Amino acid sequence: MHCTKKVAVNLSLLRVASGLSCGLILCSLVACASPQHPAPTVRTSQRVGPWSPLPPPEAVRTAQALRLQAAQRIMQANPTGTYTGVVPPVLLAIPVLEVELKANGHIRRIEVLRYPSQAKDTTAMAIAAVRRAAPFGDVSHMPKPWKFTETFLFNDVRQFKPRALDM
Repeated sequence: MHCTKKVAVNLSLLRVASGLSCGLILCSLVACASPQHPAPTVRTSQRVGPWSPLPPPEAVRTAQALRLQAAQRIMQANPTGTYTGVVPPVLLAIPVLEVELKANGHIRRIEVLRYPSQAKDTTAMAIAAVRRAAPFGDVSHMPKPWKFTETFLFNDVRQFKPRALDM
């Protein structure tokens, strides 16, 4: 495809979109908008990928049940980013997150308790995985604080397994 239209690119937009690759940004900003080659539509409000909606979370009675249900939901919400089975003897990264919940099970705050020394991007991957799995069920009947801690065991292909599933 050869484009003959001239398009002015605002460089400040490129600086703002630091999370995307430059090639993707330039393609979407400079793409020819003709009937034959319309610019792609990007929807940020919908999940993109093989995920299906998660079933509603069950009510939990104990902190241990909350942690286990959260780990299972994290696995369900991230099917391509997780692995099952035996944890490899050498791991790429081990970020640890503390997740504080609201009474309805939605996330109030996520705090990083341990940043890995290498593969630092895995921390952001773990946070995104937790957000995709929310909500975690009504916890209003449990004593405060409504928190759980999860350790993410990343293998060398950047897939993770929540440690709570190995306990």
